[in-house]
Amino acid sequence: SAEIVKKYDDPRVHLISKPNEGVSLTRNFGVEKANTPLIAFLDADDLWAPQHLERLLDLVTACPEAGLFATAYQKKYANNITLPIDTPLQNKEAGWMGYVDDFFKASLIDCIAWTSAVAIPKVIFQEHQGFDAKITHGAGEDTDLWVRIALSHKVAYTNTITATHVMDSENRISNTPTLKRSYMNLDAYEEQAKTNSSLKRFLDINRFSFALQHKMAGDTKTAKAYQHKIDPNHLNAKQRALLNLNAKSLIRLRKFQDYLRHKRLYLSPFKR
Repeated sequence: SAEIVKKYDDPRVHLISKPNEGVSLTRNFGVEKANTPLIAFLDADDLWAPQHLERLLDLVTACPEAGLFATAYQKKYANNITLPIDTPLQNKEAGWMGYVDDFFKASLIDCIAWTSAVAIPKVIFQEHQGFDAKITHGAGEDTDLWVRIALSHKVAYTNTITATHVMDSENRISNTPTLKRSYMNLDAYEEQAKTNSSLKRFLDINRFSFALQHKMAGDTKTAKAYQHKIDPNHLNAKQRALLNLNAKSLIRLRKFQDYLRHKRLYLSPFKR
């Protein structure tokens, strides 16, 4: 890709090389070098529709007080199966844009913010010190930043899909084995969750996901630690049942889910 970029003779395009220090430090470095007031991201394995940046700018114009701007996105799986983000905001009229009443409530199935579908004012990004480099290999770097911004700033959203999150890329950092990843510290937000029920439920949904990942990786101690902090009332019946299964059963179910997806059938524990 670097060789392709070098072919562009355009003052708006800058190619910056640096040693590989992980995704968070690399993104933070890129933002530091940027000379514009608004930052948008595009991961190597994701896609922007031609009008993506235009829609983001429309959102900035419509909602200038926001600290995070997000467009709807879709997920592309193997066998060309593409599914739109699942959030109540997609049920609003087509082309809706505006401030989000409750970021965490809107993000209980799919998070409405995805790295390749957001824009952040550079001043807001720097105010929150960017992505946390202690979180590694796609274990919540982005989610952690969205939480920090959403707790202190308005979030703006449009339900027009302008980006694609490619889920089956072989080189995705989230394919890194669980035990080699350093996960987001969900406990850091527990104090705020005491007065924010949507945040508490959002944290518990993420604990559920982290618990399953660790159980399937054979780390039952960490899985139980996550599970112990979950309010079971925040989970649906499928999620509660999955937490009680052993690693072998969970791995079989994951393989069955992948099989069904190749048959163009999609089952998710995040839907009731």
